[in-house]
Amino acid sequence: MAWARRLGLLLALLLPVVSASTPGTVVRLNKAALSYVSEIGKAPLQRALQVTVPHFLDWSGEALQPTRIRILNVHVPRLHLKFIAGFGVRLLAAANFTFKVFRAPEPLELTLPVELLADTRVTQSSIRTPVVSISACSLFLGHANEFDGSNSTSHALLVLVQKHIKAVLSNKLCLSISNLVQGVNVHLGTLIGLNPVGPESQIRYSMVSVPTVTSDYISLEVNAVLFLLGKPIILPTDATPFVLPRHVGTEGSMATVGLSQHLFDSALLLLQKAGALNLDITGQLRSDDNLLNTSALGRLIPEVARQFPEPMPVVLKVRLGATPVAMLHTNNATLRLQPFVEVLATASNSAFQSLFSLDVVVNLRLQLSVSKVKLQGTTSVLGDVQLTVASSNVGFIDTDQVRTVMGTVFEKPLLDHLNALLAMGIALPGVVNLHYVAPEIFVYEGYVVISSGLFYQS
Repeated sequence: MAWARRLGLLLALLLPVVSASTPGTVVRLNKAALSYVSEIGKAPLQRALQVTVPHFLDWSGEALQPTRIRILNVHVPRLHLKFIAGFGVRLLAAANFTFKVFRAPEPLELTLPVELLADTRVTQSSIRTPVVSISACSLFLGHANEFDGSNSTSHALLVLVQKHIKAVLSNKLCLSISNLVQGVNVHLGTLIGLNPVGPESQIRYSMVSVPTVTSDYISLEVNAVLFLLGKPIILPTDATPFVLPRHVGTEGSMATVGLSQHLFDSALLLLQKAGALNLDITGQLRSDDNLLNTSALGRLIPEVARQFPEPMPVVLKVRLGATPVAMLHTNNATLRLQPFVEVLATASNSAFQSLFSLDVVVNLRLQLSVSKVKLQGTTSVLGDVQLTVASSNVGFIDTDQVRTVMGTVFEKPLLDHLNALLAMGIALPGVVNLHYVAPEIFVYEGYVVISSGLFYQS
């Protein structure tokens, strides 16, 4: 049912996704997250409490009189969730029920206050998804009152009707909540689904162990597994597992997400293996400011001018054989790329001729951001690009002169290409329709922390 699905996803805010073996990510949901769920969970809970009341059978007359009773409205003025250290989450709710009793000579409306208490326990399934269960549920039923305050109904009948209603609610409300929680597990089972990273790559999260619950937060150890063409990207397991310090990020945030160096290394290895970081840089031959032609290079390298008396197009083939390296230091995130650049010219027969090749080292400043559910990044060049000549078919090359040209024709296309890839982003742990709101990002030694609000879009 739609309402069950919505409430199930709301409850799943308490249990964001995670993944197999060694944790590379830690997700904490703080008290502010419980307050948010408490507020937006009232309406779905009201619908969940709309149970069916069977007919009341009145034996007081000469003949059996079945009386139909229907719940007109359930109003939940108070819903409170709190962490129970070492256990899970406690639900406290106050609900006001309005009933309509279809009896002669005219219908009767009754109101009944109910208080509910339920403790939920979170464990781990065999497929490494969270499993929620009700460990205890109880309710306190108040005194029913006639809605209009009239005394037209006999006291004896009113007492019997109230007794019937309370018996029904005592049997059904906890069962309804338990069934609702079981429905949540169906949705939590989808958390191991793959989220696309690129056309041929995906990321999957799953739980590593049973969540840790304190009086302030619920913490889940998470591991992200990245896939390329259906095969996992495997890095050597770190000897020391990632542990998120207790006090990091912004105080009062709903969610605190710690991303270890391991996740960044996996993502960069994925990009390198997929060939996504490779590119060919070309220019327009007849453009006045085009330096990617043999005429422009010939002014720096005499042998190029001799071999190509007429201007011919030049192509830079940029290939990353070495995996990029991310470095995370306090308030400072950088990337190091070590591309191999082959410079080729188009000969008169339209075949490519290799002129020379370069080993390049580029240091980049990495700026991280979060959009809805994705971690994204942008880069800018940090310092000078380092060049060394790997091979040459055109004699001696003055690297200082070539560096001037490369800074013009190489850096911008490389940055544009890399930033377009990083803008695609990687999905963060989350559930369907859940977005990160007003995130703040902090870089620490060896890991990154995201402190954020949450918004559920129904």
